[in-house]
Amino acid sequence: MQIAFRTDASIEIGTGHVMRCLTLADALRERGAESLFICRLHNGHLMNLIAERGYTAVALPKPPADGIKACAVPPHAYWLGTDWARDAQETRQAIGAVDCLVVDHYGLDCRWEEELHPACRHLMVIDDLADRPHDCDLLLDQSLGRTRGDYDGLLGDHAITLFGPNYALLRPEFAKLRAASLARRVQPKLEHLLVTMGGVDKENVTGSVLDALDEGTLPPNVRITVVMGPHAPWIDQVRVRAAAMRYPTRVLVGVSDMARLMAESDLAIGAAGSTSWERCCMGLPSFVLVLADNQHPVAEALQVSGAVVALQKPSQVVTHLEERLVSGTVSQFLLDLSNAAARVTDGEGVARTADRMVCEHV
Repeated sequence: MQIAFRTDASIEIGTGHVMRCLTLADALRERGAESLFICRLHNGHLMNLIAERGYTAVALPKPPADGIKACAVPPHAYWLGTDWARDAQETRQAIGAVDCLVVDHYGLDCRWEEELHPACRHLMVIDDLADRPHDCDLLLDQSLGRTRGDYDGLLGDHAITLFGPNYALLRPEFAKLRAASLARRVQPKLEHLLVTMGGVDKENVTGSVLDALDEGTLPPNVRITVVMGPHAPWIDQVRVRAAAMRYPTRVLVGVSDMARLMAESDLAIGAAGSTSWERCCMGLPSFVLVLADNQHPVAEALQVSGAVVALQKPSQVVTHLEERLVSGTVSQFLLDLSNAAARVTDGEGVARTADRMVCEHV
């Protein structure tokens, strides 16, 4: 079974698309599949990581320095760094013919997919936006509350759909550590804060969060762990800020044991991106900040479910915590968040997705 993934990472795009595709590729490899990745050489690409994980990575040409900003359809078309037709031609040359082509890219729509469909037996789209038409056989959207109706007029009647966080593409270690993580939250405490703003955090929201925490009044035994991606542009500044904190603060870069870190944390302060599903799987109480427009629906849906507290700015983190510390309700607050988060997903989504792909003879 030959699988090809067309996805990108960059300072603008972030790392989440490539990372979830790697997770799916790992699950498919366990089921006998061979995977190929096609990625453009954006600043902040993850070609080396893909190769380190044992996959062939084909590089599409680096986009021009000024990018392609004029494209308006779809809304994220400029993420490609070229026009869709050229990208389709370059991708077609890279993959030859495969059993399944998996597309995880907000900058691509049905025009590109129609061009590539003849090169594969099945075409699968991973999406979170429901904002553009697709020509695919299988569509995965892990958004909380997503329904087929959200794709009315955007999908053919024949397309199979996998909807909701129970199809979230989480690495297996999250499901494995889920029970232990939930067990330690029966009697909540506030001692270990986890700050994780995604793989890039191009605006240095991490630094603003640390500023807010340092100015606030937290329990004296609180310690803080900051996780950053290796391509984050503010790593050095964050390390300097961490060293000056009143509370013990460590900065970890490019961690491989995020599930363990989440299991050992009492409260997370994070972006409303793909790590939201990881935190939910672990029942980790969370404050979330929206770092991109496409994260608004995720934050809103999770807040409605009671799984997170969605905030507009980092200073609100301390305000919320101080109110609950003064009123003596912080333990119940953390317990309620944890219970609601754990109901969102069990972390088995990648196995469900890979099994479904195999079942459909992808």
